Amino acid sequence: MTPIGITAYRLATAAFAPAAPMILRRRILRGKEHSQRSDERLGVASQPRPEGTLVWVHGASVGECVAALPLIDALIATAGYNVLVTSGTVTSAKVMSERLPRAVIHQFVPIDTPAATVRFLKHWRPQVGLFVDSDIWPNLVLGARELGVHLALINARMSRRSFESWRIVRATAASLLSCFEACLAQDEEIAARFLALGAPDVRVIGSLKADAPPLPADAGKLAALREAIGARPVFLAAQTHPGEEETVLPAHDALRRSFGDLLTIIVPRHPERGRDIAMLCGTRSHRLRSAGELPTPDAAIYVADTMGELGLFYRLVPFCFVGGSLVRHGGQNPLEPAKLDCAVLAGPHTFNFASAYEAVLNAQGVGRVNSTTEISALAAKFLSDPAATRRLGEAAAGGARDLGGAVAKTVDVVVKMLSNAPV
Repeated sequence: MTPIGITAYRLATAAFAPAAPMILRRRILRGKEHSQRSDERLGVASQPRPEGTLVWVHGASVGECVAALPLIDALIATAGYNVLVTSGTVTSAKVMSERLPRAVIHQFVPIDTPAATVRFLKHWRPQVGLFVDSDIWPNLVLGARELGVHLALINARMSRRSFESWRIVRATAASLLSCFEACLAQDEEIAARFLALGAPDVRVIGSLKADAPPLPADAGKLAALREAIGARPVFLAAQTHPGEEETVLPAHDALRRSFGDLLTIIVPRHPERGRDIAMLCGTRSHRLRSAGELPTPDAAIYVADTMGELGLFYRLVPFCFVGGSLVRHGGQNPLEPAKLDCAVLAGPHTFNFASAYEAVLNAQGVGRVNSTTEISALAAKFLSDPAATRRLGEAAAGGARDLGGAVAKTVDVVVKMLSNAPV
């Protein structure tokens, strides 16, 4: 019996469908949709379906799509499958256009109305659908299952808050999760949440992000930054969220008392916050990367408010603070700096990547910070002993390597689904 929540949802989205084109036009004006590809959001394909087996990989936004890149490479190189990638944001489409292999097709995911999802599925006819993380759209999932698509949740993650929300409508959650032949969770705690909600086949295989290659960096831009910074000591606060700069900036002030020419680089998680961070700098001399500026000798703070350049900044320094961890966001990915031999400092809230933080911080033996005082004290220690800090970065890289293997295990599941063997 179909849960009443799903029935209500399908009726509501069907009623909403006639208004969808108008809403998309408004979103185009706000830069939230791609003006030349908005029909894809209505399920109208902009490219033909390739011949042969097609594996469909869906990620909500940039993070999920980037996490799937090593898997996509393996699906092509190991098994020779065609791959379709869908995502929902303009930024993710731009990043995918730069980083996907040439043969891979990207489309915007259709809005979750019955008509748009059916139109999408009937054109692409994928044999397998891999949903990254937990971006579950009911019409899309149910429609795919009805058409015989083999579905799996990969790199599966569910926060405690999401779990509590789904638990209120457990019958609906169980009905949706039963569409997935496998749920490949990142760790034991996440696996327990999916099991509690009724997912039929849950296993822990780790995070795809552990198998991701190091973040890329433009050699020319890296050289320009190094020349501009020279021999100055640098404190990097990467992927910061609102409320964290109020801790990082006083830590900078404390460090300046011992390291008078210190440069602090702040890379906000959301680049549009650059101007707000500049205002928080107050009388501290600062420069904005979005304005085309490099850090000048008199600049105390450099706000790197651009997209896709984290690889530059992790290569500049032997250690960094990883944001989203002083506030209850749950921490950003610590494996990205660790893979570039960059030691990690993090606050108390790291539940988004619990296993990754545990591996990296345990390998380092140090790195947990809770306040301005603790950040400045540990950063001062790292700045005072470059050789020891480099060893910590190497230890972080070793901790990151120990988490690998999720890509190969996910490919194995896909192969078994296509062969109708037990997954």
